[in-house]
Amino acid sequence: MTHSPENDMAARWNGPSGNVWVEEQPLLDEVLRPMQDLLLEGLPAGSGGRILDVGCGTGGTTVAIARRLGPGGQYVGVDISEPMVTAARERAGREGAAATFVQGDAQEYPFEPGSFDTVVSRFGVMFFNDFVRAFTNLRRAAADAAGLRMVVWRGAEENPFMTTAERAAAPLLPDLPARPKDGPGQFAFADPKRVREVLDRSGWAEADVQPYDLPCSFPSAALVRYFTRLGPLGQVMPDVDEPTRTRLVETVRAAFEPFVDGPQVRFTAACWVMTARAS
Repeated sequence: MTHSPENDMAARWNGPSGNVWVEEQPLLDEVLRPMQDLLLEGLPAGSGGRILDVGCGTGGTTVAIARRLGPGGQYVGVDISEPMVTAARERAGREGAAATFVQGDAQEYPFEPGSFDTVVSRFGVMFFNDFVRAFTNLRRAAADAAGLRMVVWRGAEENPFMTTAERAAAPLLPDLPARPKDGPGQFAFADPKRVREVLDRSGWAEADVQPYDLPCSFPSAALVRYFTRLGPLGQVMPDVDEPTRTRLVETVRAAFEPFVDGPQVRFTAACWVMTARAS
């Protein structure tokens, strides 16, 4: 495999990061459920249809869509991560959901042209190497006048919970990789003007961006597991020596104290809901 941003992303999500997301599926389902519910609000119950879920991960949103829209529809999740797609298929089987999953890069996957009435994503579209190329491919997969509905993160400054671990760890890990400023990543769609430009250049019209602040929570008992396994800190923790790890856990856990409310960790997720129409 040659070195490229696309291959680096594929290696990450088909390796350690993808495996961690599968292992932490119950915790992540709980953390991200408010965003999932917000995404589903725009899909009329019992309406069926042909839905593509981009960056479906372990399939929680795709399965929820299949339940909400009912039998007779076509509900397809796509993700670059083979471990997560495998977990998604297993989830759909356990829950008896009429959802199917494909493993591939939605930036270039050869979807049948015009095969979806709606394209949705919960935090699955911020990691493309070439956003215009990706959304052009998704437009090709969408029928004329198909809808696009995405939940993405606003800026890092509005989501302090999401950067607490790396900020607290920085003095102990001076080589901790910085988040890319304008490249693929969690906050790549923080600027709505940039997203509107991407959609306009990719064949999507009527772009609308609305802010939402969503209360989120998960058990305090899972906090250390959360920050040592996920995010930028989670990516480097396996290579940290034990004394440094002990200091990191103590330091970072203390930094999260403002978010701890007894048995629960509570924070606000600052998100955008972005909608558009296939022109």
